Amino acid sequence: MLAAALDAAFGPAADSDAVEIARAPGRVNLIGDHMDYNEGFALPTAIELDTWLAFRRREDDVVRVVSRHSREGGSFRIDSVAPGAAGSTGQNPAGRGSVRWSDYVAGTAWSLREAEIPTYAFDGVIDTTLPIGAGLASSAALELASALALVGPTRVLAPPSLAALAQRAERDYMGIDAGIVDQLASAAGRADRAMLLDCRSLDFNYVTMPFGVRVVVCDTGEKHERRSSAYATRRAECARAVALLAEQIPGLCSLRDLDPASLHRYRPILPENVAARAEHVVAENGRVLATAAAMEGGDLDELGRIFAESHASMRDLYGVSSPALDAMVEVARATPGVVAARMTGLGFGGCTVNLVLADAIPALQAAIGREYDDRTGLRGRVYPVDVVAGAGLLRLG
Repeated sequence: MLAAALDAAFGPAADSDAVEIARAPGRVNLIGDHMDYNEGFALPTAIELDTWLAFRRREDDVVRVVSRHSREGGSFRIDSVAPGAAGSTGQNPAGRGSVRWSDYVAGTAWSLREAEIPTYAFDGVIDTTLPIGAGLASSAALELASALALVGPTRVLAPPSLAALAQRAERDYMGIDAGIVDQLASAAGRADRAMLLDCRSLDFNYVTMPFGVRVVVCDTGEKHERRSSAYATRRAECARAVALLAEQIPGLCSLRDLDPASLHRYRPILPENVAARAEHVVAENGRVLATAAAMEGGDLDELGRIFAESHASMRDLYGVSSPALDAMVEVARATPGVVAARMTGLGFGGCTVNLVLADAIPALQAAIGREYDDRTGLRGRVYPVDVVAGAGLLRLG
């Protein structure tokens, strides 16, 4: 199907075996949101909602890409693409002016070129099953699929290197100050495993998903205009907490290193909102590790308790939930067979993540359609997803 779309967009190729496909999955974080800039722990999974890039290589340095569904696209020369100036895509990267999805492809090409990694031009068609703007790492998946197409089949980049190059495209080319969790989960995911990631060292190991439990992502359908500004505000509040506490605790570099007893002792020197953010981070890091242990031990009751605590803390202490997210979690928790439910991602809209017994998924879908939509006036969407392997490249024929 994608090969046919490629022929329709750019004309048929003489060599039918010339079509290659890069695939990169989306990501959902089971727990540990906002921990990346606090150098803490996170527990993401790669999910079967994917971005696909079918492409044929070119002999020059021109990349042309088009969306299979919208027919929108862009083009650029690898040798001349650069951040901060309008490229041949017609856009202003690094946050200046409007931004199209094709700028992420251009940014990835720039990142690879800056790293002196040989790149190859192509004509490509993009397709995705990821809901855009739902907080499931659609931009990271696009960056990784683009990187796989650009580097060619003879150059194999380790997943951490691939993730770092994709993150640089988003941070330095697109001007989006984000961590590496999305890219690393998409690049290094493993089937039926979550990734316990140390956001300071970027070391990670895999945690087995509980037997008989599915991951179900529920999209609130809520707009999230405040997400970017709230993200910047939370980062600033956490940085302020570290600065104030470091005057009393020499050597403190991040909230990851703050223990509950020290926070309790020095809490009076912190503004109330800053203290609340610090309290959440300290407890959430412990909850991430406890979640990994409960998953390995198959303790479903403990998982439900931890997820409930995490959601309440994100709502009350970190202040990033919303009425729609709260309603989605409440509907899920009231559904028999739902093991655990919490908001996921940056907040102010987006999605919840749920651990659900496999045979209870239809009941959850029905409850969301019946109760959530009536309570909020929004249309919720339910995505039962498999936990899958990370990004990869294949060749048709």
